[in-house]
Amino acid sequence: MNSWKSILLGACAPILLAACATVPAPPPAAPQVAPPPAVEAPKPKPKFGTFGFDVAGMDTAVAPGDDFFAHANGEWVKTTEIPADRGNATTFTALIEAAGVRTRAIIEDTAKAQAPEGSDARKIGDYYASFMDQAAIEAAGLQPLKPELDRIAAIKTRADLSRELGEGLRADVDALNATDFQTDRLFGLWVAEDMNDTSTYRPYLMQGGLWMPDREYYLGDTPRFKDLRAKYQDHIAKMLTLAGYDDASRRAARVLALETAMAKAHWSVDATSDVAKANTVWTRAELATRAPGLDWTAYLTAAGLADQPRFGAWQASAISGLAKLVGDQPITAWKDYLAFHAVERGAPYMGQALVDEHFAFNGTALSGTPQQRERWKRGVDNTSLALGEAVGKIYAERHFSPDAKAQVQGMVKNLLVAFDARVDRLDWMSPQTKARAKEKLANFRVGVGYPDKWRDYSALRIVRGDAYGNWERGSLFEYRRNVAKLGRPVDRDEWYLLPQDVNALNMPMQNMIIFPAAILEPTFFDPNADAAVNYGAIGGVIGHEIVHGFDDIGALFDPKGNLRNWWTPADMAQFKARGAALARQYSTYEPLPGLHLNGEQVLGENIADLAGLATAYDAYHLSLRGAAAPVIDGFTADQRFYFGWAQNYRSKYREAALRRAVLTGVHSPGMYRAQTVRNQDPWYGAFDVKADQGLYLAPADRVKIW
Repeated sequence: MNSWKSILLGACAPILLAACATVPAPPPAAPQVAPPPAVEAPKPKPKFGTFGFDVAGMDTAVAPGDDFFAHANGEWVKTTEIPADRGNATTFTALIEAAGVRTRAIIEDTAKAQAPEGSDARKIGDYYASFMDQAAIEAAGLQPLKPELDRIAAIKTRADLSRELGEGLRADVDALNATDFQTDRLFGLWVAEDMNDTSTYRPYLMQGGLWMPDREYYLGDTPRFKDLRAKYQDHIAKMLTLAGYDDASRRAARVLALETAMAKAHWSVDATSDVAKANTVWTRAELATRAPGLDWTAYLTAAGLADQPRFGAWQASAISGLAKLVGDQPITAWKDYLAFHAVERGAPYMGQALVDEHFAFNGTALSGTPQQRERWKRGVDNTSLALGEAVGKIYAERHFSPDAKAQVQGMVKNLLVAFDARVDRLDWMSPQTKARAKEKLANFRVGVGYPDKWRDYSALRIVRGDAYGNWERGSLFEYRRNVAKLGRPVDRDEWYLLPQDVNALNMPMQNMIIFPAAILEPTFFDPNADAAVNYGAIGGVIGHEIVHGFDDIGALFDPKGNLRNWWTPADMAQFKARGAALARQYSTYEPLPGLHLNGEQVLGENIADLAGLATAYDAYHLSLRGAAAPVIDGFTADQRFYFGWAQNYRSKYREAALRRAVLTGVHSPGMYRAQTVRNQDPWYGAFDVKADQGLYLAPADRVKIW
């Protein structure tokens, strides 16, 4: 466009010239030529392909109706090498690597700035620099571990043992998701809203004590598990030897025997997901009567929880079983166990010999990863773990624009409208239950990119040159921060993910979903991509998190986040029957010979995928506002939508990593998440799927829940 100034001058010039009568007339003016139209800056191209999908990564030799994952991603699978320091290559890991590079720049820039003593910036720089100072770490040797190992050596009585176990209690639940919980402490602590009254906090005790990923690793009778147990016992002995202990082989045998006894008490992954069963409340007095063996007074006093009147006992029988072991297993076995776990936990912050042996088992034996990640990557991860929101604040400022946030927020609104309409159309749900579902949906809160307020790290002491101590103090700071919530009003604005996390989260007791900045990147979200691809990709993720409020777990929580039934019995029976059909479908998948998915274990995530993708499809067509959907490069809008979904779940696994994901994970591996399209009616028309093709399901067999 022309500026206002040039327009005014051009219009006035002929008038001025005509007013001068005594001046000879000028020669005829040259014909006025209109200036060329302004050239708009070309729209930035999407990161992948011409419209946001990597067409070159397809394998068109595979029919979409036979294997949609391979059709959309097959060439990518063939040409992609799993990084030597990873157990898999996925869209998620690619974004994690990219976020790590960005976070490294933030941390190193901060370290160079010589910020004032005590500031968050100084703490970030000092934490990272301490971890990267290998010479200082080697010089310190085992000295940083000595205070804890000396306390363990001094244990003489069951009260001493209980006190040491309480001293080690930490709040280390991953992202407020009880089903993903894993800790090597005897118990873990989860401080969150009381499921029966979300206006208050409750401390939840949860099963722990195992170093290997799950009870099956201790109890499974396959050659693979037997071999891993032998390697684990050998690893325990090597770690204790490196820490200066004698008779390490005998000690290792005692540790493995004790952990095996713990595993027998543990609940399985799918049992842990049974929220109604797990929501057990014990009074302070009941801990001693229901879980004898542990000196609960000594334990809770050391843990700073002596004044708490009520506890959630998440896996009640496991807590009883673990407490019993404290009372009847030899104290010598417990001392060996505590010494090994202290060394194993601290190994990443110790000298190279311990670091290497730690990785040999945890990286290579357990997950098949041949090479340890570069030290700077581990330093970035550990710094983010300790000072995550301080780093995340800078990350959000640098890497998440207001325009991107507004675009995602607009998509969220469309998805909420679409899900509300889907509830209206359900032919199996009563008006009474529909009204409650819509009330719950109306109360949803959504966080995009970053929290509205940031965490205060002023009480966290970071000492330059003390890598192990910084980690230890960071872990204790996080524990105390969680315990300090007890007795205070519930903070509805707290986030449980960081802006630099490649993840998304539904918090059923807060009725809130969040999408950190780092997942709002291609392939999940590209502001320059075709809308159909974005709705299939990040729209499917947004829909997934919305539906988590209504999956087999989320559906148990009412509009205020309380664990309270809002369903008619007939509607709940229908809902469970449909979920059971989806579980049966996924249990037919066999990632490795003889190893099937456990459909019940992954049910919640698959319900979220199924209905979240369907909701995203509706939302995309709502976003068109009646306009015809364009065809791009020969692909229809519906095809591009489903390609966006499939591209989300590009995955390639090492065998050990895939086995671990199937046994311990609550998500189906990516290739099976992509195949949820077989339950979506529009997918059949979009790709002309025939009845004789591998993914085809007759209309009556397509699972529909929401």
